[in-house]
Amino acid sequence: MTPGDEHDYGEGTGTRVRLPDTDLYGGARRPARSSRSLVTVVGVVVLLIAAIAFANRGGDDSPSSTATGDTNKPETSTTAASGTQPVKSKTAGIPTGYAHDAQGAQSAAANYAVALSSTGMFQKDSRHTLVDTVYTTGAAAKLQTAMDQAYSADFLAKMGLDANGDAPKGDTFVSRAVPVGTTVQSYAATTAKVAVWYLGLIGMSGPDSTDPVTSSWKTWTFDLQWADGDWKIATDTQKDGPAPVPGDDQAATSDEISKAIEEFGGFTYAR
Repeated sequence: MTPGDEHDYGEGTGTRVRLPDTDLYGGARRPARSSRSLVTVVGVVVLLIAAIAFANRGGDDSPSSTATGDTNKPETSTTAASGTQPVKSKTAGIPTGYAHDAQGAQSAAANYAVALSSTGMFQKDSRHTLVDTVYTTGAAAKLQTAMDQAYSADFLAKMGLDANGDAPKGDTFVSRAVPVGTTVQSYAATTAKVAVWYLGLIGMSGPDSTDPVTSSWKTWTFDLQWADGDWKIATDTQKDGPAPVPGDDQAATSDEISKAIEEFGGFTYAR
């Protein structure tokens, strides 16, 4: 994993929107769609029909796939909460000690995506700890030097950080991954391949920031190995998307973003 893989938000080929010069975070709002009222009415009607259909189901609890003959679609239980604790312990603040099964592999992948997208990756000591914790011993040994070179002073400066990875006084550097879902692409006794679909946030929140916090959608795929009593990353790759159609939400101010980052912490993810 390199900064290019993890932090190339905003480098896509899609249309870019210039925010107002008076506030880098906007206040800008895209023109309302002329068909919004019609869409709202149609949405209400659809929800009403769905509610009536749900109320009239009676006692038929058989899955819909049985009626249609389609047995390839995943059931709700595939991603439903199981009640199983995702981890047994933490190492250097990172959830560790996952169950030796497919669910444990999914929990590990989701939590590792969060850890490897955190601001700790931009500071040498915490980055070394993160990499040593979540990667296999062999993979970590190969990555440490390469990552130190990738997170160079020049790269950090482009992100608005000093050589130690610290943000300017009064600014808040944001780097987060918010997993939306996971899927097990393959599983065996000692290996698992798990993909994590996530929303990434990165940028500098501050009154003078020229790199405001932006969002990007990614899929991060981990090849995991069962090593030293836990799931560890052997290799990993990332790709863009799938990205949903952007909504009409008004961009927050830098103060609102900074406050939200301070108030809302992250999660420990289960399956």
